[in-house]
Amino acid sequence: MTDLVVTSALVVAGADSSAVSGVAGEAITAGKAVYLASATKKWMLADSNSATVEARQAKGIALNGASLNQPISVHKSGDITIGGTLVAGQAIYLSDTAGGLCPLADVGAGEYLCLIGLAKSTTVLAVDIQFPGVAL
Repeated sequence: MTDLVVTSALVVAGADSSAVSGVAGEAITAGKAVYLASATKKWMLADSNSATVEARQAKGIALNGASLNQPISVHKSGDITIGGTLVAGQAIYLSDTAGGLCPLADVGAGEYLCLIGLAKSTTVLAVDIQFPGVAL
């Protein structure tokens, strides 16, 4: 699987960003896909083939890096400069690497589909997370 290479220092929320704040449940870098763990109410790295059901459904993209128990901002929808090279018009999905993002071609058998958004340009991702709950 080939994940997008994200430069965390270049991750920036767009003007239409819908974001929330919370606490990191593990080390997270900016640009990684995350979910809110129901048991701890902390943000964790999402993973399309996780044994934990809720981890398969990303809820947003980390806007900043954080270590365990540090504050984190999470971009839930709207435009985000992702800090990586995109292909305009391409759909971006959650990968099987914790927090990773990838194109559909790199989602493998047994992974759960979680659409993160569509690339508006080579740098901007329009985040609109969709999770049908089905595996390839």
